[in-house]
Amino acid sequence: MSALLSFLLSNSTVFGIGAAIIAAFGWGVRQRLAGERAERSRQAAAEAAARDVADQVDNDIGALPAASARKELRSWARD
Repeated sequence: MSALLSFLLSNSTVFGIGAAIIAAFGWGVRQRLAGERAERSRQAAAEAAARDVADQVDNDIGALPAASARKELRSWARD
């Protein structure tokens, strides 16, 4: 067993191929993590935009007089 391990580590071609395989695997993992981070930031931006719209709607409703707000919101209520 040690002879086989010694051969694999001393042979530069086999060692280089093994290193390339490990490097490719590491690069793939890094790309996957970068994709996850990008997706999280995209979702956070979308949620922030939705929160801004919701805040604007809340502000618009709060700025209306009570009678006007009831009239506007009546169309959204179920009978």
